[in-house]
Amino acid sequence: MSLSEFDRDTAVTPREPGVYDADLSGGWAIGSALNGGYLLATMARALGDTMPHPHPFTVSTHYLTATAAGPATVRAETVRAGRTLSTGAASLFQTGPDGREVERIRVLATYGDLATLSEDVRTAAKPPEMPPYEHCLGSEHAPSGSSPVMADRLDMRLDPATVGWAVGAPSGKGEMRAWFCLADGRDPDPLSLLMTVDALPPTAFELGIGGWVPTVELTAHVRALPAPGPLRVALSTRNLAGGFLEEDAEVWDSADRLVAQSRQLARAVRG
Repeated sequence: MSLSEFDRDTAVTPREPGVYDADLSGGWAIGSALNGGYLLATMARALGDTMPHPHPFTVSTHYLTATAAGPATVRAETVRAGRTLSTGAASLFQTGPDGREVERIRVLATYGDLATLSEDVRTAAKPPEMPPYEHCLGSEHAPSGSSPVMADRLDMRLDPATVGWAVGAPSGKGEMRAWFCLADGRDPDPLSLLMTVDALPPTAFELGIGGWVPTVELTAHVRALPAPGPLRVALSTRNLAGGFLEEDAEVWDSADRLVAQSRQLARAVRG
């Protein structure tokens, strides 16, 4: 069985204990920068190799400078290892134009074993209401040349109620919803969920703000091992102020289980 594109492009190679080499793929670019969720998944893979527990539970990520495709180094360490949870930290570095190492991203994360969690679920959360997959819009419906390179690696179908921005008629609501899979058919897992929470077009588009919406900080919670099959992702923004907005994400699996949540603070750069 061939390796999934996501697994290949988030692979890390141990150089020495706690130090990993990565070759970041330009196939996950949004404009000139690499997608923050893709980068987070790459760093989480290094942390998973470093720490005694297999799955990310919560990951807090600060994006310091834009990351480019090409070689990178991830330095990861276990801060504390307990019986059921372990906490670690990681930073991603690249070589700058002057030959010096530049820190791009810093992460603090807690890992555990999702397979050991209780099946007891008590929640008021509900899956997003959206049309069936076949009635939603894929990249083939986008205006020519408007889709980022990363879209080729995804099978993402947007809810028509959240794509007014694509035809110059944003709704003014800070919402985005989509059916979501990897294009090569790879089933979701905790690492791919970290990419998924940051993969949809930003809610800023439906607020009438075009251009780049760089993430300042993102905290993701992985709540359960996802069932195979397509995911449903819902984003919402309630407060845009001072040139910054929050974007909350929920990811639901094919069994109607809430498997990931996130909140990020992003800068609204008017295009």
